[in-house]
Amino acid sequence: MTESIKCISPVDGRVYVSWPVATKKQIAAMFQAAHAAQDKWKRLPIAERAAYCTAAVDAMLAMKAEIVPELAWQMGRPVRYGAGELRGFEERARYMIAIAGQALADIDPGPKEGFVRYIRREPLGVVLTIAPWNYPYLTAVNSVIPALMAGNAVVLKHAASTLLVAERFQQAFDKARLPKGVFQHLVVNHQQAADIISGGQVNMVCFTGSVAGGQAIEQAAAGRFINVGLELGGKDPAYVRPDANMAHAIENLVDGAFFNSGQSCCGIERIYVHKKVWGDFIDGYVELTKKYVLGSPLDEATTLGPMVKADAADFVRKQIRSALRAGAKAHIDPKSFAMDKTGTPYMAPQVLTAVNHRMSVMVEESFGPVVGIMKVSDDAEAIGLMNDSPYGLTAAIWTEDVDAARKIGDEIATGTVFMNRCDYLDPALTWTGVKDTGRGATLSLLGYDALTRPKSYHFRTRT
Repeated sequence: MTESIKCISPVDGRVYVSWPVATKKQIAAMFQAAHAAQDKWKRLPIAERAAYCTAAVDAMLAMKAEIVPELAWQMGRPVRYGAGELRGFEERARYMIAIAGQALADIDPGPKEGFVRYIRREPLGVVLTIAPWNYPYLTAVNSVIPALMAGNAVVLKHAASTLLVAERFQQAFDKARLPKGVFQHLVVNHQQAADIISGGQVNMVCFTGSVAGGQAIEQAAAGRFINVGLELGGKDPAYVRPDANMAHAIENLVDGAFFNSGQSCCGIERIYVHKKVWGDFIDGYVELTKKYVLGSPLDEATTLGPMVKADAADFVRKQIRSALRAGAKAHIDPKSFAMDKTGTPYMAPQVLTAVNHRMSVMVEESFGPVVGIMKVSDDAEAIGLMNDSPYGLTAAIWTEDVDAARKIGDEIATGTVFMNRCDYLDPALTWTGVKDTGRGATLSLLGYDALTRPKSYHFRTRT
């Protein structure tokens, strides 16, 4: 029997789409075609590559009406928010296209009499992008577009929960008339993906996913001397100082914790609040959280959809139960959300206080609609707690004092420091992390570095 990868819809638990995994012969043919196509693609001027990529972005946006409900069926995001991901997709894609000429320009070290010297950035070859389900367009575009603009060919492997996203990427590039073989997508299981990497068929892997997944990628790539970009887990903190705009902090941090049902690597999972504003913050935070509408993501009234899988929701419920047994206080009654039910992906949001760093919910990635909030006495205590984590993707500081935010940010081990915002990627800034969050960088001018290799030219003009 042919193995297949199935997308089980969190809406009703049925198989939404099922695709057979690629055969060994099909995989070999795909990568052979990719390498052959890349040899021609890299010779095109950047402006021509940009024309193809821009046309693909336009084609993707033209499919919005189909994409939004597909996302709801595949991974549970409410339809009222589906178009937002495409707006982010467009912003990142167009920015990375626009800066490609600057990012890929030769580096001139300066004049030296009798010599011509420069450093050129060459494409790596074939880039394998392994993308996750939680922001399936946003995470994939981070590497797909810049990899193509740099002169690489790309093969996209998407998560089982968002199989149709890979197909949409293919349709967009086909409508743009991208030369065949320059972009392809494939359906493979984890072992097949590892075999592709260890078998030397790719020149770089861009992976977004779990820490365990990142470790498996590194093991597969061992000894191949290829670039590996890893954007892994997060347990992103926020700190609310006493001078913060309280209404703004509450509104943004509720959204930062619960948007996409908390399924975001850079979502807010733990909050530290200065004791001077503790009461006002907690009261406002709980009140706003209670206004969420948990329901079918296909309903326009729904503001909190199901998590991607029942197992994922039950993991978060287990974290909550463990915290409550250890003395935490729950501020939300799940019974007030009619759709909340153990054993299903429909889960009410939860706000916990009286928590500490001995509890799983404050140190292990939850990736769900729960947030723990702790009271702190000063900046130093907040910094210590924010750094007490194996992860380091983003950290958010809520204050009206820019200098204070800068000083605190300098002390936090993280990839991005926010002030008065969270859970957002500015494509002009590099996206990176520290510790178990992974390694490498995407977006911005620096995002092109990992997708190219430097080649030095040293010509003596006088002999």
